[in-house]
Amino acid sequence: MPKRLPDIDTIFLDRDGVINADSPDYITSRDAFHPLPGSLAAIARLIRCGCRVIVITNQSAINRGMLPLSELTAIHARLRQGVQALGGRITDIYFCPHRPDEGCDCRKPKPGMIIQASRQHGIDLSRSIMVGDSAKDILAGKAAGCARTLLVKTGNGLQAVAALTENGTPPDHVAADLAAAAEWILGPSTSTSTHP
Repeated sequence: MPKRLPDIDTIFLDRDGVINADSPDYITSRDAFHPLPGSLAAIARLIRCGCRVIVITNQSAINRGMLPLSELTAIHARLRQGVQALGGRITDIYFCPHRPDEGCDCRKPKPGMIIQASRQHGIDLSRSIMVGDSAKDILAGKAAGCARTLLVKTGNGLQAVAALTENGTPPDHVAADLAAAAEWILGPSTSTSTHP
């Protein structure tokens, strides 16, 4: 299947609000991890079409004492298994455990996690897209030098569109959800099957 954006080979994805339902109380257990409709199928489709998919996620609940590393590992195992069941494999998952007041270089909107991933996996960032639901995601993608940034309206997307436009840093594209984002990246699907 030809890609609509043939120069793109790596997709960076935010997690909460893009892949799974977000919560103001944080996602602190595997039982609280609920993939959004069509999101895992969209990830698998991107991978089957030749894109690397890397998850880039702020997880300050760790340093807030709300989320043990063992539980985060279990959440990410569930995510990986869900994508594998649909024929894809997530290349890697990066997370920032720091609170906003800790001044790290990895917490989005800083681009540290994307830069680290690009070095470890030999990624040409000029051939990558950052997909997120918040202004932090879009700003991190732009700061890292991603070729394009894409905002989904799930999660915090609706509020982010207005803020980014007002600040003169709009995303390159806005999609309803991750399935629609994959459709824009890859082009229309010829499949008529229903995605979970």
